[in-house]
Amino acid sequence: MPSTKSQHPIDISIVIPVYNEVDNLEPLQAELDASLGSFAGRYEVVYVNDGSTDGSGQKLAEMCAMHPDIVSIDLRRNFGQTAAIAAGLKHSRGAIIVTLDADLQNPPADICLLVNKLEEGYDVVSGWRKKRKDTLLTRRIPSAAANWLISVVSGVHLHDYGCTLKAYRREVIDEIKLYGEMHRFIPIFAAAAGARIGEIIVNHRPRIHGKAKYGLMRTFKVVLDLVTVKFLLSFRTTPMYLFGGTGFILIGLGFIVLMIALYNKIFHDISLILTPLPLLSANLFALGAQSILMGLTTELLVRTYYEAQDKPIYVVRQIHKGRNHQ
Repeated sequence: MPSTKSQHPIDISIVIPVYNEVDNLEPLQAELDASLGSFAGRYEVVYVNDGSTDGSGQKLAEMCAMHPDIVSIDLRRNFGQTAAIAAGLKHSRGAIIVTLDADLQNPPADICLLVNKLEEGYDVVSGWRKKRKDTLLTRRIPSAAANWLISVVSGVHLHDYGCTLKAYRREVIDEIKLYGEMHRFIPIFAAAAGARIGEIIVNHRPRIHGKAKYGLMRTFKVVLDLVTVKFLLSFRTTPMYLFGGTGFILIGLGFIVLMIALYNKIFHDISLILTPLPLLSANLFALGAQSILMGLTTELLVRTYYEAQDKPIYVVRQIHKGRNHQ
């Protein structure tokens, strides 16, 4: 595994969210030590105890006392995987960040595969559990459907968005703020900022200790989150295009309905009082106007957001300067 050249005090940070995985922690650390033992640079393992109730926090504290390269962060309660990953990212110091689940289903030995792939010029490398060892009906089929939908909507084609085993360059991940359950969409946000996204097949093992924390309901949450992601990517700086466009469509439909009502009145002598078309037309006009006003409001909010924080609407990859500009 090549050493990374950077000004960061740590070359690689392994960020691991933990929720009730006490029986997996020591075997996981043993595998991490074995897989990273030949690494020429410095590394750290950042565990985030996400409100575990099975003694995981105490076990991590004991491991920290025995291992100089371990950091353990205890959250006050269970905030969820995205929050735990965000906490780990904030407290990590590596030039390269690798996220990994604590359930031992992804072998830590595959970390070197992702880091080597980054060295090919990628900014984000995602693991693909091609031979996934999970239940077919409740995990693999819903996951395949969700991955296909995410790829189609986002335009970033990955086989396995749900695989936590991913590697990121620090400068890419620092630009992304995580909320809700958005950790699985980090490659999409990174791609929107111009990052190069790669994917590599990784190994996957059956769970031996502990219980899976997610079921079929997670797929529905993914779909709802995808709506948010699509809005943020496509209309974050131009919300008027969405709300205003929708408003004009509704007003146009209202005008068509009104014309139909007038046609029936003039040529078929159908009273406007006896048909719901005038009321439908008025409602469509009202909804259209409200949508346009909402677009204006969101435009003001967007401008306030960017101007108040002096945030640019672009991302610079690199700047090359001539000799006279050094």
